[in-house]
Amino acid sequence: MKKKLLCLFSLFLILSVICPFVTVSAATYHIDFDTNSKGIVLVNLDSDTVVYEKNADMKLEPASCTKIMTFIVACEQISDLEGTKITVKPEVLSVLEGTGSSTAGLKAGETFTAMQLLYCLMVPSGNDASVVLGDYVSNGDMSKFVDLMNQKAAELGCSNTHFANPHGLHDDNHYTTANDLYLITKYAMTLPYFTEVSSTVSYTLPATSVVNHSRTLYTTNKMISINAEGGYYYQYAKGIKTGAHDQAGYCLVSTAVRNGYSYLCVALGSPSVDANGRSIAQHGEMIDSKKLYQWAFSELELKSIVSSTDTVTDLPLDYAWDQDTLLLTAEKSFSTILPADVSVNSILVNFDLPERVEAPVKKGDIIGTATYTYANQELTTVNLVAAESVERSEWLHSLAVVKNIVTSVWFLVIASIILVLLILYIILAVVYNKKKKKMRKLKKYRDL
Repeated sequence: MKKKLLCLFSLFLILSVICPFVTVSAATYHIDFDTNSKGIVLVNLDSDTVVYEKNADMKLEPASCTKIMTFIVACEQISDLEGTKITVKPEVLSVLEGTGSSTAGLKAGETFTAMQLLYCLMVPSGNDASVVLGDYVSNGDMSKFVDLMNQKAAELGCSNTHFANPHGLHDDNHYTTANDLYLITKYAMTLPYFTEVSSTVSYTLPATSVVNHSRTLYTTNKMISINAEGGYYYQYAKGIKTGAHDQAGYCLVSTAVRNGYSYLCVALGSPSVDANGRSIAQHGEMIDSKKLYQWAFSELELKSIVSSTDTVTDLPLDYAWDQDTLLLTAEKSFSTILPADVSVNSILVNFDLPERVEAPVKKGDIIGTATYTYANQELTTVNLVAAESVERSEWLHSLAVVKNIVTSVWFLVIASIILVLLILYIILAVVYNKKKKKMRKLKKYRDL
């Protein structure tokens, strides 16, 4: 049943990425509690909208959250995850010696499928699995695997991300942001197996030729482990990846689903050591994520602001027979996440429209725009289109053309000049006729 739910959730995410039928947006809202993490972004997955953020574009080390990208590259480069078998090389494991990093306990000479290694990568956060996968994909040149990671990040629009390794151990040139890691995770969730693997609480590796007994691996994510101590468990949470080292602090990427709503939270840089270098036991990133989910599920709702089938406004219409207004609708429907107690009527709309519209008009023609705002934040701008096609009346148009001509300044000027000339002509003609008559009388008098 759990696998079926995960598959359905993955399908929903794929459809939401590929087929965005409804345009959505949201303002980011203030919360009434403090957070521990340096960089946070909380996104409603149903609408792909940010509802809360804190230093979302600050460059921070992601620690083992790096493995989300490692999963992506391995998944895309290995065509048969179930059938591809990979043998662990001793020289590959040797690069982790002395790092004290988390591993899945892989031994040199063991052979696993690529799928088994993905579980080793994501569930116990195995750095050994990350280098084994990276070595296999790159044919022994780890720098090529890292190049693929950075190429994928750029392809996904991550402008503040650079990877230096596949596991996330400290490197000054290894960083991302909460926003970029959201983009990476959103894409990963559309890939086969990712949601299932990243939500797994425990996974058992079978015995191998080197280790003659099975091994059970447990998740590092206390939010999805019901037996975890510290009160971090959250029954609605799903996956995805933890990360931690002294320079990065505690990091977590997770999702949660409740009452038909889905959210994803990226929390980076919660302190893992104090000023004296002593370890901090409290996982602030998990506390932040849990509180943000509880806040979002209780305080926010997805609300329809405008539908493409509704009339938004109308404009005066010229040159149409027996019709003097044109109805306008939104080009696309628009929904947004708002506080539950906010009325849709409180949304302000500012129009950018011409004063009038001239026929002919085709249904769907873009006439102008409407910008929706709430609490001084712009939610979105939608195109307003003609709700119907309207033919032009040639008689009305011709009449208007004549009217425009006779009322134009140049016409009035020319007409005035002609009138003046006509008056002058008449005056001259009258004077001339009077003079001519006078001359005739004078000539007649002389003839006498």
